[in-house]
Amino acid sequence: MDDDSDYIYDGEESNYQEDYDEESNYPEESNDQEDYTVLKEEEIAKLQEDDINEVSNVLCISQSAACFVLTQFNWKVIDLKDDWFADEDGIRQKMGLLEKPVVQFAEKQRIICGICFDGYNYGSTYWAACGHPYCGECWRAYVNTAIKDGPLCLMLRCPEPSCRAAVGRDLISVLVSKQEYERYRYYLLRSYVEQHLKIKWCPAPGCKYAVKIDSFENRCYDVSCPCSNSYCWNCTEENHRPVDCETVRKWIMKNKDSSQNAEWILVNTKPCPKCKRPIQKNKGCHHMTCSAPCRYEFCWYCLKKFESYSTACCNAYRGNYDEMKELKLEPEKKKVKYYLDRYIHYYERWASNLTSKEKAIESLNEMRTKHMEELVRKQLYLTQLELNFIIEAWQQIIECRQVLRWSYAYGYYMPEDEPLKAKLFEHLQGHAENTLERLHKCTVTGLQPFLSSEEELKDSFNEFRIKLDALTRATKDHFKKLVTGLENGLSEVDGN
Repeated sequence: MDDDSDYIYDGEESNYQEDYDEESNYPEESNDQEDYTVLKEEEIAKLQEDDINEVSNVLCISQSAACFVLTQFNWKVIDLKDDWFADEDGIRQKMGLLEKPVVQFAEKQRIICGICFDGYNYGSTYWAACGHPYCGECWRAYVNTAIKDGPLCLMLRCPEPSCRAAVGRDLISVLVSKQEYERYRYYLLRSYVEQHLKIKWCPAPGCKYAVKIDSFENRCYDVSCPCSNSYCWNCTEENHRPVDCETVRKWIMKNKDSSQNAEWILVNTKPCPKCKRPIQKNKGCHHMTCSAPCRYEFCWYCLKKFESYSTACCNAYRGNYDEMKELKLEPEKKKVKYYLDRYIHYYERWASNLTSKEKAIESLNEMRTKHMEELVRKQLYLTQLELNFIIEAWQQIIECRQVLRWSYAYGYYMPEDEPLKAKLFEHLQGHAENTLERLHKCTVTGLQPFLSSEEELKDSFNEFRIKLDALTRATKDHFKKLVTGLENGLSEVDGN
């Protein structure tokens, strides 16, 4: 079980300023602003109509024709206008935008449908710009079949085999039912988003929002959708700062290839290093305490005796070289074991931080739905607004767990022949992780006395607020330095 003893302010937190003053030479990360816009379907449709209207006005064609030709040009307005003014006749012929019909009929003339060959009055037949006439029933069957077949209905042409005349949305809206036309509009909207350079659908199942990136200058593509899904806009995987999308792709493929190893790693229990009883990690931080009568304190990752959060972090992979020497293995097998142990080191910490993040999300929800009301009821001097600093602490923990998680994937792919960069990485990551563990510990256990006590503890609560605020700020600063350093490729040591 995790250590659930009362949190003691032993002075470790007060040293947070010293921890990151020594790193003040690192470049500051630029202000993270939201360089993206979340769009509803109606907002996307408005952008789409704006493009259609622009093309219609500039090229002097109908909106229906503009819509059809834009789908063929993948909604690239500038490319369409350039090609149109360079060769209007060629584009019209290719797109099937005829200026005059090739077949004409008098209004009183009996017309033969080109599919069923029955005769119809002039008002009972329909045709595209080419003039080839078909009855309403045959047209509906033709268009409905195309819509049911999928997005290719956006490229629909005249049923006449030798004719390339475009079948636009105006004709389709007249021919089909409201339900089928909505499906056609759905394909039209999706084609607009899927071909747009700056807009992508949220990848969450069933989500109807899209996200538009306002600028590609910011290398961070982390976005948050109103459906509660946070992800990387560029690769649509989960948020993965500070690593790039290619590293994420390689890491995910590596984990799939090593699935049997991953299954072994994800076992939920480890033996206590002292009494050997199985221990289950059921909270966020890595400081473990065995149950009575053992009470041995150790680190979940390396199983060594836990001293304090200010001691060295076990984030770096060192390898058990003494064990390797004792093993009577061939050189190639030793090499394989080394790389497997190294992978396990980074994978376990990557996976463990996801578990810690999920538990932090649960704790944040519990704080919002249960503990805030309970604190206001028991500590009468408090209002819910005054408890926002605890919410902010949990949000910082969740964000930092995600960054720390992916920093281990970064560490796995670091070149082993660059020891200075490895040391700087371990330094930045170790400071960030230690501060995060202190914040996580303080947030979990520091609140318990106020939840369990029926007495007002105003002075103690103010002290808790000051400590938690300080740790939240310190953690944020350490992780800014970590993200900036890794995104810059640890360039601080290149001159050395």
